[in-house]
Amino acid sequence: MDKFVLYCVLVLLLWLLGKVWYSIWGKPKWVERQLKRQGIAGRPYKLLPFGDMKELVKLLTEAWSKPIRLNHQIVQRVDPFTLDIVQKYGNISYSWGWATPRLIIKDPELMKQVLSNKQGHFQKPPLNPLILILTRGLQSLEGQDWARHRHIINPAFHLDKLKVMIPEFRTSCKEMIEQWKQMVINQENCELDVWPQLQKLTADAISRAAFGTNYEQGKKIFRLQKELIQLTLEAMQTFYIPGLRFVPTRKNLRRKKLDKEITAILRNVIQMKANALKTGQSRVDDLLGILLQCNNQNSPLENASNGNLTIEEVKEECKAFYLAGQETTSSWLTWTIIVLAMHPDWQEKARQEVLQACQNKEPDFEAVTHFKIVTMILYEVLRLYPPVIALYQHTCKETKIGEINLPAGVDITLPTLLIHHDPELWGEDADQFKPERFSQGVSKASKDQLSAGFFPFGWGPRTCIGQNFAMLEAKVALAMILQNFSFHLSPSYSHAPYTVMTLQPQHGAQIILHKL
Repeated sequence: MDKFVLYCVLVLLLWLLGKVWYSIWGKPKWVERQLKRQGIAGRPYKLLPFGDMKELVKLLTEAWSKPIRLNHQIVQRVDPFTLDIVQKYGNISYSWGWATPRLIIKDPELMKQVLSNKQGHFQKPPLNPLILILTRGLQSLEGQDWARHRHIINPAFHLDKLKVMIPEFRTSCKEMIEQWKQMVINQENCELDVWPQLQKLTADAISRAAFGTNYEQGKKIFRLQKELIQLTLEAMQTFYIPGLRFVPTRKNLRRKKLDKEITAILRNVIQMKANALKTGQSRVDDLLGILLQCNNQNSPLENASNGNLTIEEVKEECKAFYLAGQETTSSWLTWTIIVLAMHPDWQEKARQEVLQACQNKEPDFEAVTHFKIVTMILYEVLRLYPPVIALYQHTCKETKIGEINLPAGVDITLPTLLIHHDPELWGEDADQFKPERFSQGVSKASKDQLSAGFFPFGWGPRTCIGQNFAMLEAKVALAMILQNFSFHLSPSYSHAPYTVMTLQPQHGAQIILHKL
């Protein structure tokens, strides 16, 4: 009997060892052979921990250690690892994330095939569980849950509904501009770091637009969520050990407390808004109200059997408003100010257009629709400085894109930043600021108009649902700044774009502000 038990234990150990060996050597080498047979090259797989992470960290550390010259050739600094792989192995190439192959696809048509996901063979890569404490909203969902949420939320972001929020955008901008005026009231100009200022602006604007009369509660949610994001990012930068987030350390307890507090405030705000809509005490004039209206009921139910969103699901989408909307728009506006400070001729063109369209009034929806130069500038900044520098997918099933056969379990990197700076798509002046590229719209902006390699908001069914919201907010904010100030870069400004969730100025965005 003892021999039989020993034999069973030995068999089990051999099975476990075989499974581990297959996952860390057998399968990666098999996938590598499959890719090579199709003419795809990349970094060779090695039986070392963390895959190519050591090389990635090395290249980033070196690139981020010093600023670059004042131009728009930023790819080498922002994403040196992906650039190095593509330059060495081609537009379709691979690296390794531990034992998982990461296929880089720098081809607009293949990128569109991946993002269209017609067969349902792609999904978001497995998320670090720490991310889920921030939001379980639309961006993290898949399959039927994603389709249901998208169907309900999509109408809330139609332009005809969002235009009622322009007064809220103006109010937030007006407060910021008054503060800036006070800074220059007794002098001709002053130096200002606009990066934290614009972060505060977009947080304030989304608090007003999302929660209306519950604006103060919205601001409190943002403050708490900002601290939660910082703690989460800090934890994610350390080696992930399963279950470690449940250990009652000081920071783990703080994250848990913040999440509970945010959840409690949101539930209360949602229920209050739903009740106010039901009794006619509130109008549908904010994002939460529109979302509840689009949910086809005045009071979210505790179950989703009727296809509507529950209170918990509405809560997660509200958290997503902040996470996705505030960070990306503040990045976009900051780089717009920096770029216009570098190009005073385009700054003046935009100002003259705003003054003509607004006629000494604050911008309204009618004026915003006549912003052609401003729109061209905003698109060109998105091309050169996309807030999200790459899109990520994962093959959940064996699939085919173009002529490439991919097994399940392959991570896909779609390098937006590299595509946006590609001379083959945009011409030899791809690294130059030329808003006139977009004079005939996005579809005709690139050199290869059939490919139209422009992906700042993603593409296809997964296109960012908040792009209309972000565009309206950016136009109003930029117009009001141009109406009141001119600006140029401060001598203290260091050109150092880098990524922390979004593309950010590593050492701030210092400008010299002049009141008009």
